[in-house]
Amino acid sequence: MARIKRIYDPPAPEDGARILVDRLWPRGIARDEARLDEWLKEIAPSDELRKWFGHDPARWEEFRERYRRELEAKAELLDHLRALAGKGTVTLLFAAKDEAHNNAVVIEELLQP
Repeated sequence: MARIKRIYDPPAPEDGARILVDRLWPRGIARDEARLDEWLKEIAPSDELRKWFGHDPARWEEFRERYRRELEAKAELLDHLRALAGKGTVTLLFAAKDEAHNNAVVIEELLQP
């Protein structure tokens, strides 16, 4: 099972494997405080796409399409996450304030059976 959560929310036992899916390290979070199992920065959107999107909800649908195309070239990373989710809970962590419009939402959609 895959779910998403802001990295600024406290870690919880039900998080299972905690995986940061952002390219940039979140501000104000110490690495030991994050309690990560993995940082998959390679799965994050390209810098070009991230900057273009700018967390503008008006660009969300186009961002989702473009990011899904980028993820097609990263199938091995998605397969890795699917394998982890098949063994237990995987929590995809992100730093964005907007919980509905960010890259973790797209990854979570792709991991659903």
